[in-house]
Amino acid sequence: MNIAMKKSVIIGTRKSLLALWQSHYIKACLEERYPNLTVELQKIVTTGDKILDVPLAQIGGKGLFTKEIETDLLEGKIDLAVHSLKDMPTKLPEGLCLTAITERAAVGDAFVSNKYDRWADLPEGAVVGTSSLRRKAQLLARRPDLDIRDLRGNVDTRLRKLDEGQYDAVILAAAGLTRLGHADRIKETLPSDVCLPAVGQGALAIECRADDTEVRELLAFLNHRDTCLCTSAERAFLGLVEGGCQVPIGVHAEVTGGTVHLDAIIASLDGQRILRDSLDCPAEDAVRGGQELGTRMLDHGGRDILREIL
Repeated sequence: MNIAMKKSVIIGTRKSLLALWQSHYIKACLEERYPNLTVELQKIVTTGDKILDVPLAQIGGKGLFTKEIETDLLEGKIDLAVHSLKDMPTKLPEGLCLTAITERAAVGDAFVSNKYDRWADLPEGAVVGTSSLRRKAQLLARRPDLDIRDLRGNVDTRLRKLDEGQYDAVILAAAGLTRLGHADRIKETLPSDVCLPAVGQGALAIECRADDTEVRELLAFLNHRDTCLCTSAERAFLGLVEGGCQVPIGVHAEVTGGTVHLDAIIASLDGQRILRDSLDCPAEDAVRGGQELGTRMLDHGGRDILREIL
């Protein structure tokens, strides 16, 4: 395919400020790479954007933010979609694929508070907001005295609720805060031994039709090898362990030279039981490494924890 022949593409995106930032970023990358290419954004409202008063775990989890976008993609109404990789289910609809994973930004979870400089400074009974079962379980494991409450809405909405005094602190992805210009709100990035990040956290995923070779070739330059290796390992772990359900799981991979190192946790909802393990594998075996670590953790107590939840 002669890339120069492609005249225009349409990017499907959610309407949130963060989603729009991400899509505009990819739009700018494409326009810089291909000056003659016209790139348009198509805003799409997803189920997850409509239902804001119910915890994600009760209404279906990650797919809530992708279904409508993927429908438009399959119907040819858009050419590609830009997502936060951590919002993507491990199983995609038939006919779609992740054609590029961008270089990872900040990976960790950010502690944001108007009263306290560190999460360890929170007093007994402090109210902490998060929409993530993964964050809740890991924080309760360290601080069972905290009052952790569900927090929904886009980044600005969550910060507004904090500023209104509804919470003593909130936990948000550091990458999202930084991208929206709120890095100054981050008091502390939680260390991985306190809160291990979500699968794919900090990376953007570009989804398109598997048979659209023109668009896939157009997007190939955006794929970051090391990030792709690491997130492939993480998603392999999640796909094996989670099985599509919302459970407290954290996994993070890093590549050094030719080796991928993975850390993972499986936790009970109340944080009373946390299983932690790690594994090193050759970079070319990243997916196998994620599956191997998942199998090992399931066999050594993870399956019992998940059985209680499911």
